Order: sequence, then C-alpha cells, then structure tokens
Amino acid sequence: MGFWITWALIPVVVEILPAFFASIWLIMRHWHRVKLPVPEKLPVISLIIPVYNSEGTLFNCIRSINESTYPAELIQIILADNQSTDHSFDAFERAQNEFKKLNMSVINTEQGKAKALNSAIYSSIGNYIINIDSDGILEKNALMNMVLRFENEPELAALTGTILPQKEMIKTARKKWLKLLQHNEYFEYAQAFLSGRVIESRSNQLFTMSGAFSAFRKDTLLQTFLYNTGTIGEDTDMTFQMRDRLKNKVAICSDAIFYIEPIDDLNTLYLQRQRWQTGELEVVDQNTADLQLKGFFKNFLVRRMMLDHTFLFPKLIWLAASVVLLFLGYSWIILLLSYVLIYFLYVVVSLLNYLCVVLLLRAFPAERKFFKSSWWVILTLPFYNFICSWFRLIGTLNSMTRKSSWNTINFSQELKKLWTLFLADLKMIKNKWR
Repeated sequence: MGFWITWALIPVVVEILPAFFASIWLIMRHWHRVKLPVPEKLPVISLIIPVYNSEGTLFNCIRSINESTYPAELIQIILADNQSTDHSFDAFERAQNEFKKLNMSVINTEQGKAKALNSAIYSSIGNYIINIDSDGILEKNALMNMVLRFENEPELAALTGTILPQKEMIKTARKKWLKLLQHNEYFEYAQAFLSGRVIESRSNQLFTMSGAFSAFRKDTLLQTFLYNTGTIGEDTDMTFQMRDRLKNKVAICSDAIFYIEPIDDLNTLYLQRQRWQTGELEVVDQNTADLQLKGFFKNFLVRRMMLDHTFLFPKLIWLAASVVLLFLGYSWIILLLSYVLIYFLYVVVSLLNYLCVVLLLRAFPAERKFFKSSWWVILTLPFYNFICSWFRLIGTLNSMTRKSSWNTINFSQELKKLWTLFLADLKMIKNKWR
C-alpha cells in the first residue's frame, strides 16, 4: 500500500498543489476585468504571414484581418511565400481585389518558416511586428487588444496570443471519435493558453510563444539573432532569446485569439506532438549552461524540464510496472483503486483549469458558451493527455535516432512497423524452440 501511496503523492506534490494555488491566484488576479485605454494615435503594425501551399486557407486568413477592428490603413501585410507549389498566389490576388483597403505585398523566400519570417522582418515598417499562420483566422478584436497591451505596458517586449481550434469545425465533424478527439484538443488549447501560459506570464516564465500568433516590438526584435533556422522549434528559441538573452518581459495577451483548424485525425496529433517535443529538446539543448538540479526552486526551466521530461518516464513506466506486479501477486483491487485515485486527481486539475478558462473567456460569449457546454471533456481529458504523453515520449526517443525534420513517420506507419517487428521476433522465437 505504501508503494501506491507514494505514486499517488507524485502528481499531488508536482501537479495538483501547484495547480490549486496557481488557479486561486489567476481567479483573484482576473476577477475584475480591466479595460485598457485607447491612445489618441494608434501605431502602424506589420503582419507577417508565412505561406506554403495555403491556397485553401489564405483567403479566409486575410479576410479576418480585413474584418479586424484595427484600422486597415495602419496595417501592413507581408506574405512570405516560401516556395509554394499550389495556387496560393491566386488566393492572394483574390484577396487583393476584394479587400482594397489593405496594404498587401508578397515576397518570395527560401523554403522554411524561419527563413520566411526572417526575410519579411526587414521589409516591415510597423512599430510592432505580428506573425500569424496562414491556416488560421483572427478574432476581430485580437489585433487591437494586442496593440493596447503593448501601448499600456512599455516593459513588454513580446506577446503571444491565445490559440483555439475553430469550434464551428468541431461542431460539424461527422465522425464521433473525431469529434471527441477535437473536443479534447480544444480543451487542451484553452487550458494551456488561458490557464497555463497566463500563470507562467506572472513571473516572466513563459516557456514558448506560439508560432501561430506572436507579436514583438520591432526595435527589440532586431536586437535578436532573428529566427533560428537550425531548429524546428524556432518559436521557442525566439522566446528564449527575448527573455533570457535580452532580459526582456514576454507575456500572453489572453484576449487576443487566433483560431486554427482542429486536427483531422490521430496521425496529425502524433506528428504534431513529436515535432513539438523535438523542437523543445533542440532549444533546451542550446540553453543548458545553467541547468542544474540544485536550481530546481530558482530556475523555472529546471522545473519545467523535470515535469515535462524527467517525471514523464516514471509516469508511463508505472503503467507497465503495475501490470507486472499484478502477476507477482499484488491485489487487483489495490491496483484498480490506485488508477481511480490518480484519474480523480487529474480530473481535479482539469476542473481547476476549467474554472480559470471560463473566467477569462467572459469577453467572448459565444466561445464561452461552447466551452461551458463541453464541460464533460473534463472527464475524458486525462485519457487524452495520457495519449499525448506517450506521443511525447516517442518523440523524445525518435529525436535521438532521427534527424530533426517537420516530417516523420505517422502513427499508422509506426504501428505497422511495430507489428512487423513483433511478428519477426515471434518467428525467431518459434525457430529457436524447434
């Protein structure tokens, strides 16, 4: 019994208690919504949109900029086309003909998102540079809210927006299993940005700005080494440059929302999480000079790595160990109760995050209504997170044996390879016993 109590204490000490106190802080800090004053003269901003085979989404992305509450005459849009092979330029021409007030231009760059962003930065004229992905759409007040944060907080060097999957696409998903998967992804994003990143921002400990929607003071951005073309985690690397090398403040603008397309299958989720894990490990590897275990309480990066990586292994190993212990005579009742207890603790964490998100979405009634109506995801989210933990673990292992790349073997292909290997091993064992 002591063994299982010890395992139960790990999530309590490492995740439950920190989440509880952090949630209380967030609720108290954001209970009263502060409306930021609008300056007499708004600044010019530059929007950079990296484009690669985006003909199906680019027009809607530009349309969301046109429908923004930020004055069109103060927006410069630079489309950085990194060698698209489809009809993305046709989508740009259509937008240019329809949204005549927008100042848009296209530049051709080398392939790769980081290279596209770097090329466009030197063509920007705005006081603030804002990057958005071509496969998403802006909430109409997102640009205004982000600029107001910059204008009213001079110490801010960079901001990341809130990323949420498009709820309308989730509602129209026909396959029940896909709708379930997308609901969990929506909850994960909402809690990661409107709880996790908000809490990280309170002490300038934001680990990564989202590459899908981030903003910078131009003069500060030009003091960096720009985006790192040697990693697939260029957004995380930029965050480290801003916060650690330049000693600037990086935060989240929770009321600046950018809507992305939800994942369309398990293969997409599998590739995405491996890519994130690989990029994170690459960036951390380049910033390991001060990473020592004795700095656990002083250095947030040490704590983050312990939670994201070190504790990841025993949590997943515990599953395999519990099955083995069952064959060694351990009571299946105790095993079952331990699983129920751990599950309940993670539901508590999800509930705390749920309350925080409901509070921060009060300025967005439609989004809040959808989120509140999906409360039942609290019960399925621990299973979704568990699956993502396995994907991250596999990503860690694959990063040791494969060259960093945006593309890797998807989930179906991995299962096929695993099954082929299992059959080969089984055949080998049979041959030895003959």
